[in-house]
Amino acid sequence: RAVSKASMSCTEPLRLSAAPKAGVRGPHERRFNPYDHNGGTVLAVAGTNFAIVAGDTRMSSGFNILSRNQSKLLQLTATTVLATGGFRGDVSTLQKLLKAKLVEYEHKHGEPMKVHAIAQMLANTLYGRRFFPYYTWNILSGMDENGVGCVYSYDPVGNYERVRVNVTGSGEPLIQPLLDNQFERQHQQLASKPPPLSVGQDLAEATAIVKDAFYSAGERDIYTGDTMEVCVITKDGVKLESFELNVD
Repeated sequence: RAVSKASMSCTEPLRLSAAPKAGVRGPHERRFNPYDHNGGTVLAVAGTNFAIVAGDTRMSSGFNILSRNQSKLLQLTATTVLATGGFRGDVSTLQKLLKAKLVEYEHKHGEPMKVHAIAQMLANTLYGRRFFPYYTWNILSGMDENGVGCVYSYDPVGNYERVRVNVTGSGEPLIQPLLDNQFERQHQQLASKPPPLSVGQDLAEATAIVKDAFYSAGERDIYTGDTMEVCVITKDGVKLESFELNVD
């Protein structure tokens, strides 16, 4: 029968059909997340004639440890190393793509790509995926054309800058204050300022600070641990060392 306008009150809630019968499932929402954060920490320091890149080898998901020996460092050329944290699936995809581009460049030009060119190529690669980004945080380190260590810091969509020191990953809140104080000389009123593009410490002192930072973070961050890999980059090449961290 016809329903009069008076009987249709705008304040009366809309009534749905009867509840589903017993055994019939009601509306159910499903979700899919293509990303995961696999934890860990990476760090880099630029010196006057060296660069240090370090990272731990623990790969986690939530409260589960998936691997205790998954490296976060990748040597791209004789004097360039990439450290990457974030989602391991995107890390592997990005590393394969960068290696393919480096091989293509070397075949075309007959020489390996220099670090500043790699830095721009990595930024372009990340920016090209800005609408569905690689879930990665990258630190590129190497030796520039003047023989000075250089460190480039990235966000997931390709914004980058050259810095003296950088750390990213789950241990960043624990390590960054130490780097600011020891390398950047922040909050040290009587200390001399570091050089414009590098730190003031020598290789031995800088390496000792990096080790202390990882040992401290490994005791307090459940996603950082097992083994610490340290790459020392000089004009002669890359030297890799490993040190044990907390394995709990």
